[in-house]
Amino acid sequence: MFATKRKSITILLGLMLMSLWLAACGNNNNKAEPSTSGSTASQPASASASASAPATERKLTDGLGHEVTIPANPQRIIASYLEDYLVALGVKPVAQWTVANGIQDYLQGTLKGIPTIPYDLPFEAVMSFQPDLLIIGPNSTVEGGKYEQYAKIAPTFVLGDDTVNDWRKALLKIGEVLNKSDEAQKVLDAYEQKAADAKAKIQAALPNQSVAAIWLVQNSFFVVSDKQSSGDVLYNDLGFKVPAVVKEISAKGTGNWNPISLEKLADLDADHLILINSDKGTGSAALNDPIWKTIKAVKNGHVYEYPSSSSWLYYGPVASSQMIDNVLNDIVKK
Repeated sequence: MFATKRKSITILLGLMLMSLWLAACGNNNNKAEPSTSGSTASQPASASASASAPATERKLTDGLGHEVTIPANPQRIIASYLEDYLVALGVKPVAQWTVANGIQDYLQGTLKGIPTIPYDLPFEAVMSFQPDLLIIGPNSTVEGGKYEQYAKIAPTFVLGDDTVNDWRKALLKIGEVLNKSDEAQKVLDAYEQKAADAKAKIQAALPNQSVAAIWLVQNSFFVVSDKQSSGDVLYNDLGFKVPAVVKEISAKGTGNWNPISLEKLADLDADHLILINSDKGTGSAALNDPIWKTIKAVKNGHVYEYPSSSSWLYYGPVASSQMIDNVLNDIVKK
């Protein structure tokens, strides 16, 4: 499920810290156990070059203007919180992102068993995996002289805020870095076709219907922005109407997910409500409040609940595709 957009990623990471800590305390038997072992425990896949482009060392300019020498065929890649793109391109990193002992569960069909590395990429931890390429998302990760330290460990390519905040741009750029531009374009084209087909089904089955995505964590509610994260999938890719309350909060908010009071939720006129429930393991007390039961979609039985381990809290080609599957299976039911 990563300036204003930079703040949104900071807020999301902070909330993820709460959410995933709670999830770790609950029933997470389907999660891969985070590993504290060194780099030898992993079996990374090669980021081999496209068949049409022989593997050669290349120089590319990253989002911060650094000229980076990309290895011909990197084998030990760290791309923390960018693993969605690697999975889409058929590449396994040498280590995967973690926060508070939580991982991106929705990617574990591919990444299960890959050791974890803390989200803030401590230098010692990075060094322990002996990477031959670092791909970093936002500018803030390398501020304060950190870029120079990472660059001493391995070639370091920073996507930059403008790119990392748009998953399509990020996918194509990472494809370029890994000499997999053709594969990246195919992934993007396949997604666009899937989204277009799904949008047609939605408009045929549920014309002019509205939806909102709500996140419950530590007894507080957050609503997704109308232009970011899963909101971009729902409103832009799939064509659902944006409820007035979502528009209002998105206009004032600065994050992917913005706080919303239970009283404000009572005014939410969405036909359908997607609920990401991080409080499942602690009883979801907020859902027993009488106000919750007055919400239009709740009264009509149009609430679709997903755990925090689902893809709804993330953003990328894999996460977005899984969201579309959820909508078709659970809301459209076809």
